[in-house]
Amino acid sequence: MVTFTIALLLLICGYFLYGKYIERVFGPDKTRKTPALTMTDGVDYIPMPTWKIFMIQFLNIAGLGPIFGAIMGAKFGVASYIWIVVGTIFAGAVHDYISGMLSLRHQGESLPEIIGRYLGVTTKQLMRGFTVILMVLVGAVFVAGPAALLAKLTPDYMDETFWIIIVFLYYVLATLLPIDKIIGKIYPVFAVALLFMAFGILISLYVNCPNLPEITDGLQNTHPDHLPIFPIMFVSIACGAISGFHATQSPLMARCMKTEKEGRIVFFGSMITEGIVALIWAAAATYFFHENGFGERNASIIVDSITHNWLGTVGGVLAILGVIAAPITSGDTALRSARLIVADFIHLDQKSIRKRLYISIPIFTVTIAILLYSLKDSAGFDMIWRYFAWCNQTLAVFTLWAVTVYIVKAKKNYLITLLPALFMTAVCSTYICIAPEGLSLSTTLSYIAGGSLTLSALILFIYWFNKQKSSVYEKI
Repeated sequence: MVTFTIALLLLICGYFLYGKYIERVFGPDKTRKTPALTMTDGVDYIPMPTWKIFMIQFLNIAGLGPIFGAIMGAKFGVASYIWIVVGTIFAGAVHDYISGMLSLRHQGESLPEIIGRYLGVTTKQLMRGFTVILMVLVGAVFVAGPAALLAKLTPDYMDETFWIIIVFLYYVLATLLPIDKIIGKIYPVFAVALLFMAFGILISLYVNCPNLPEITDGLQNTHPDHLPIFPIMFVSIACGAISGFHATQSPLMARCMKTEKEGRIVFFGSMITEGIVALIWAAAATYFFHENGFGERNASIIVDSITHNWLGTVGGVLAILGVIAAPITSGDTALRSARLIVADFIHLDQKSIRKRLYISIPIFTVTIAILLYSLKDSAGFDMIWRYFAWCNQTLAVFTLWAVTVYIVKAKKNYLITLLPALFMTAVCSTYICIAPEGLSLSTTLSYIAGGSLTLSALILFIYWFNKQKSSVYEKI
C-alpha cells in the first residue's frame, strides 16, 4: 500500500503544483470575455456554474476508460501505477488544459479547427473526418456496456436489447436538446455516483490493507499473456493517463465557462480526478488478480465482484450505477461533439432543431450500423474497442503536436508538450506496428519502426523550429 499511497499523493500534489505552473505558462486572462458571454445562443453557448462545468467535463472524459482501462492495465503490474501518475500529470492534464484553453480563446472551436490552426489546412481536413469517426465509435461502444449492466439489475423482460434502445434514445435527446436541459441537470447526480464508487473503493483499500505490489519489488511484467508493457499498456490504460477523446469534449465546456481562470479546475482538475479514479481501480484490480488469478478477463464481472465484496449490496448497486453512468455520459456528449464538429466544418449555426437534425440524422444512422456490427459477437465488439483505443491515442498525438506549435509561437516553455508529444508518437507508431489489428510485426521490428518514426518527427520539429527562429531574425 506504500506505493499506492505515494502515487495517490503525487496526483493530488500534481494538481496544485504542476497544474499551477502550466496555468502560469499559458497565462489565462480573467478579464477576457468568454464565448459563453459573447455568443450565447441558448443551445450550446450557455454560461454555467464552475462546479457544474467541472462535473460535466469529468463525466464527459471518464467513460469506461479509467475503470476498464485501469483493470486491463493492472495486469502489467506496478508499472501501471507509474504510468497513471506520470501520464496523468505530465501528459494527460497538460494535453486537456492547453487544448481546452485554446478552444476557449477561439470561440469554443472544435478540436479539428484548433489543430488546423497550428498544423495546417491538410491536417485540419484529415482531423475533421478522423474525429467524427472517433466520436461515432465512442457512441457505439458506450451503448452495449451500460445496457448489459442495466439488464443485470432489472427484471428479465428488460433485457439488453431493451436497454440498448433506451440508452440510444437518451443519446438522441442529449445530442439535440440545449446542453442545460438534460446534461446540465443529470450529470451532477451521475458524478456523485461515480465519485462515491471511487471513494468507497478507496476506503475499502485502506480498511482491508491488501498486499499490493510495491515499486521496491521491481517492475516485472505480470501480464498473463506476456504482452509487452510498451506499447500495449500505454494504449490499454488510455483515459486513465492521456486520451485524445478528452480534447474533443473540452469545447463543449469552453462554450459554457464564464472566465478563463476556471480552466485549471475544469480541464486540469478533471483529468487529475480521472487519474485518481484510474489509480484506485488499478489497485483494486491488482488485489483481485492476486486473490483470484487471471482466470477472469471480463472487466464488468471484475467490477461487479469488487464492488459487492467490498461495499455490500447497496454500495455495490450504487457503484455499478456509477459504472453505468460513466460510459453513458461519454457516449451522449461524443455524439453531441460530432454534431458540433460537422457544424463548425460546414458553418451551419445550431440554433434551430431543424439544422441540428440535418447533421445528427446521418451521425445516428452510422452509429447504429456500427453498434449492430459490434453486437454480432464478442469478437466484433473487441475489434471496435481496439480501433477506438488506437484512434483515441493517435488523436492525442496530433493534439500534442498542435499545442506544441502554439507554445513555440507564443515563445514559452515548449518542452512541457514536446516531450509528451514525442513519447506518445513512439507509443502509437509502435502499437500500429505490433498490434494484431495493425501490421502484426515482431516486437523488435515494431520497436525499430516506432523509434524511427519518432526520430523523424523530432528531426522535422527541429527543422521547423529553426525556420521559426530564422524568420524572427529576418524580421528584426
